[in-house]
Amino acid sequence: MTDLGDFGDFDAGADADAESAADAADSSTAAAGSDEPATASSTTDGANDAFEPTPVEPSGDDVGIGALCVSQGLRIAEDGDDTTLQAYITRGNRSSIRIGSYLLAPYPDGETLFCRITGLEYAQQYHADDATEIHARRAMRSDGIDESDYKFVATLEPVAVLYDDDGDLKRRMTDRVPKPQTVIRQADDTEAIKTGLKMPDDGVFLGHLSVGGEKVRTAATPPTIDYRLKDDYDAGDPLVFRHTLIAGGTGSGKTHGAKNILRQYLADERTYPMADGRAVQPAVVQFDPQDEYAQMHDDNPELDGDFARRLEREGIAYGGVSDTTAFVPKVGSASYAAGHHRAKQVEFTIPFSMVHDNPWLVAGSGLNDNQYGALVSVLLQRFRNQYGEDGTYEEFTTFLDDPALREELDESGRVHEATFDAVRRRVLGFGHVFDQDARPITDLVHEFVRPGGLTVVPTYHINDTRATETVVLAVSSLLIDQKLSNDPTYDRIKETPLVLGMDEAHNFLTDADSVQAGKVITKFTEAAKQGRKERLGLFLITQDPQDIHDAVFKQINTTIVLNLGDEDAIKSVNIPSNLESKVPYMEKGQMVVYSPDNSEPVELIGLPKCLTRHGRD
Repeated sequence: MTDLGDFGDFDAGADADAESAADAADSSTAAAGSDEPATASSTTDGANDAFEPTPVEPSGDDVGIGALCVSQGLRIAEDGDDTTLQAYITRGNRSSIRIGSYLLAPYPDGETLFCRITGLEYAQQYHADDATEIHARRAMRSDGIDESDYKFVATLEPVAVLYDDDGDLKRRMTDRVPKPQTVIRQADDTEAIKTGLKMPDDGVFLGHLSVGGEKVRTAATPPTIDYRLKDDYDAGDPLVFRHTLIAGGTGSGKTHGAKNILRQYLADERTYPMADGRAVQPAVVQFDPQDEYAQMHDDNPELDGDFARRLEREGIAYGGVSDTTAFVPKVGSASYAAGHHRAKQVEFTIPFSMVHDNPWLVAGSGLNDNQYGALVSVLLQRFRNQYGEDGTYEEFTTFLDDPALREELDESGRVHEATFDAVRRRVLGFGHVFDQDARPITDLVHEFVRPGGLTVVPTYHINDTRATETVVLAVSSLLIDQKLSNDPTYDRIKETPLVLGMDEAHNFLTDADSVQAGKVITKFTEAAKQGRKERLGLFLITQDPQDIHDAVFKQINTTIVLNLGDEDAIKSVNIPSNLESKVPYMEKGQMVVYSPDNSEPVELIGLPKCLTRHGRD
């Protein structure tokens, strides 16, 4: 066997240098012994014999980030599962590509395919088995990754075709396939992105468009893309009157976000046309179990001048709402402390007379159909005939304590004595709720509902859950009944656009078997159905969306989802699966907006600062 042990001493460069020197010497000798000058051909025998290098990179400048490829097919189909659309991404662009990014693929005739990245993968450029020891150890000892051996392919979802219509950019469903090798580029034009996602240019500001927690940047000024909800009648009803749900866990930023949205509805220029031709500012009534919304009266001291100027450039309303009043329910001896805000305070009580229109208010726990019928059809009617419309709760309990009444109703067959006793037990215990030492809410309607004003009903100081439910449902029922009535008692409610906000809505609109719960759900469902016509918008906030009754949930048009950790809660909000998977990982302020009548489902980032005061010192 030949010994190759000295093969490592071989130096090809040294031999080449020696050969070149020898050739140069021969050439010099030949030239010195001849009268003829050296010819050009004699110089080509030396160093200039090397081949000219061929550039690997194509000439010219790159445009875009890659090109559509047909190696796996190129197909557009009505069924999204049958669509095959992939793009090869060049090496220099791979690090900037994210799932969810928006891309543009032009057609030869000037139309453009607007699409979204749904998958990213590396594939081998050349077939080789790299799941080996030598490949792994070589990678462990190298300083970087050579991507020239791999293909980087993005799977695309077609969203819409963009086309020009007399100078206006419009969209239609994807109905044509792009050409092979079409150069794709990232969408960085605000108009193209908004048109592709069907986002309106004007309306109520919610946040900035984002992908993977990073704001989408454009070449415009400002570089961010604002997301807004339609808020006029040019393209249908304002979405505020088609109802909004904000769902998010503790610490997700849902109260911060809710305040920022409500602040837009309280902007001075925000008005809605009424049936009589007037343009009226909306009134906002917010039920507040954590006593946080009255702070909207005050400016946010952390909102500096630079940030304020940014808000002004984007047309975002900010600053405290001077017309903010905290209407504090008087319940027993509970006291309300308000050192964390400077809003005006007004105490009120729930008069027992409201029970005649909403008998379920006085049924504190489950009544069956027979018991509820006895309360409504017999006992309350007889009490009203005897004591009048203004009879008090104390008089009602005295009325039920009459043994002669119990015996009479039992003997007449109208109310069995066991049914009478069951009703009496359940209506007791409301002495600290009704007819307290404060003005009745029915006498304060003109102050309670104010165009352009924010009314907050704090219930944090009430320790009794049953009392809290009674107060919230009594006041909200008053507003809903007057809004839906054809012959209202209070024209102020009927003639004012109204946003009815309810935090921890799952506590009041839950799916339950009791008669009372059924009456509440029926009332709110009807309010949701009639909201567009009556200028009534529900603004529900919850951390347990799965507990809100389906009848109400189905009427919600705009769903805003922040971080949720509970799988059942995430499933209940009915957002697309590609966004659903992101919800548990979203940081504070990140949100998914699902509003089919406003845009494609999108991911947003809310403002980093609250537009009014938020949080306690």
